[in-house]
Amino acid sequence: MRQDPLGNPRGTRRRGLGGGLRWLILIGFAIYGGCYYFSNRTVDPYTGQKVLIDKTLDAEGEKALGLQAYQQIMAQERPVDPNTPVARQIREIAQRLIAKVDVVETALATEHGQPPNHFSRTFDWEVNVLQSDQANAFCLPGGKMAVYTGLVPVARNADAMAVVMGHEIAHALLRHGAQRMAQQKLTEIGQMAGAAGGMDAQQQQMLMSAFGYGYLLPYARSHETQADEVGLMLAAAACFNPEEAVPLWERMGAASGGQAPPEFASTHPNPGTRIQNLQALMPKAMEYRQRFCESAKAN
Repeated sequence: MRQDPLGNPRGTRRRGLGGGLRWLILIGFAIYGGCYYFSNRTVDPYTGQKVLIDKTLDAEGEKALGLQAYQQIMAQERPVDPNTPVARQIREIAQRLIAKVDVVETALATEHGQPPNHFSRTFDWEVNVLQSDQANAFCLPGGKMAVYTGLVPVARNADAMAVVMGHEIAHALLRHGAQRMAQQKLTEIGQMAGAAGGMDAQQQQMLMSAFGYGYLLPYARSHETQADEVGLMLAAAACFNPEEAVPLWERMGAASGGQAPPEFASTHPNPGTRIQNLQALMPKAMEYRQRFCESAKAN
């Protein structure tokens, strides 16, 4: 190896410069990620917590993304005839829940000392029933909803169905989709930093796994817990019986056949944790039912 005038191997000198450059790149990505994180934090009125939502994504942009996803799903699925009894009943449940969005948001925001933002007032609500064996439902940003027929025998009654549908509506109200998009951007910044910093594929995978277990999965589980609470309050305010939530999730756990992964490796709380949380929320849900149910009955 050729020597420089001071007797140091030239290869070693290059590695030192390369290492310094890599550190500069990593610091640059860290500053960029930090600026993105702190400049896009906002307080969620439903929970009173600071959340990460890209400020460039407004209500109309979020609705457009939700509509695009909904159209793709509807092109692949089989909707049930909207005039069937099950489709009519599910639409009625949705209407009762949607009618209580404003009062529940206002009540929760007041509880956390925040003004309600009524983000969902521009939603174009729509609900369909899809023919499928899966016991599931969803509500996309902008209010596009669907319930799969496989959920009907597990729910068994309108009260339990309202708990599930309230939970799915809550995801849209809480802007969890927008939060996941912002988290994905942070993940991409981290991946670019790892690649620019000289990490090989295995090291990047280990880093992202640690990030997932330490941040992304717990954050996803917190989304589920938040949606459980807001959805339960919606169901209670709309005159449904919130106490049906506990036997519902017992049935949901039985329907899964115990195949769910351990909670630490899952995006969802395990059924036992979820049931405990719901039981703790029941006095509050019954109070919401007492406060807001009469106007729902009059509708």
